[in-house]
Amino acid sequence: MTKAIGFSEYGGPDVLRPLDLDLPAPGPGQVLVAVRAAGVNPLDHKLRNGALTALFPLTFPYVAGSEVAGVVEAVGEGVTEWQAGDEVFGLSLGGGYAEHAVVDAGKLARKPATLGWEEAAAIPVAAETAWRSLDLLGVTEGQTLLVHGAAGGVGTVLLQFARSRGIRVVGTASEANHAHLRELGATPVAYGDGLAERVRAAAPEGVDKVLDAAGQGDVLPYSIELTGGAEHVLTIADFAGAAEHGVRFTGGSEVAEYHAPALASALALHEAGTLRLPLHRVYPLAEAAEAQRESERGHLRGKIVLTVG
Repeated sequence: MTKAIGFSEYGGPDVLRPLDLDLPAPGPGQVLVAVRAAGVNPLDHKLRNGALTALFPLTFPYVAGSEVAGVVEAVGEGVTEWQAGDEVFGLSLGGGYAEHAVVDAGKLARKPATLGWEEAAAIPVAAETAWRSLDLLGVTEGQTLLVHGAAGGVGTVLLQFARSRGIRVVGTASEANHAHLRELGATPVAYGDGLAERVRAAAPEGVDKVLDAAGQGDVLPYSIELTGGAEHVLTIADFAGAAEHGVRFTGGSEVAEYHAPALASALALHEAGTLRLPLHRVYPLAEAAEAQRESERGHLRGKIVLTVG
């Protein structure tokens, strides 16, 4: 058996309950990981409250969590690159809020001894989403990118990837996070009325592309106006708004695989001593409901992480 936190009905954070589940067995090409830490992402509470049932129908009981760091406990048929005892981190098949999770072997990376469990668990989703977003937007060296929600987990990593590519970033965030954005090389602007004017003042040469990583407020029409067309705007946080305004939404269902170059790039920054991904807050697994409440409140600086064991 293994312990987990999951839910058997849609609802608020209080539907999350402790569960005793059968220990999962890794299938062909899979690895069983004894989880040490798991990342908390906006997708988790959107699955829990039923907002994404049309896109992601669930089977109950459901255990959320799409990124983990831990120790390989067993490997499935055909897995040769990992063995029991290896310290790893990567993208899970859901089920991260648990003592054990099954992960595709190809979606793992080796955790350096210099990288803590909590920090490792904060990387996979943010790095993969950031890499995918830059690729889908087609933003290139010398261009200006506007990022809504730039201080969160995805935004923080994306700013670092963008800086390494010579892309200028203007980021929206609350005033409390402006110093954080400046440290990452971005030009901060505040949310709220007059946003488009503040962005024009910050980027008088114009904005080439926009990523909406916040999904809060009516920013998509502003973004289309600033870039000159919906084809220059991408959202990872506003599925309904994307459909309404003709903007592309990405939730990671693309055929292209981005996890390998994303994790490799994040590790390269870590090895160079420049990777910054602050932990907004760390909770024990038993407090997953409170962690999701915090995530839903938004305006995070970095990632929320659960520790296991």
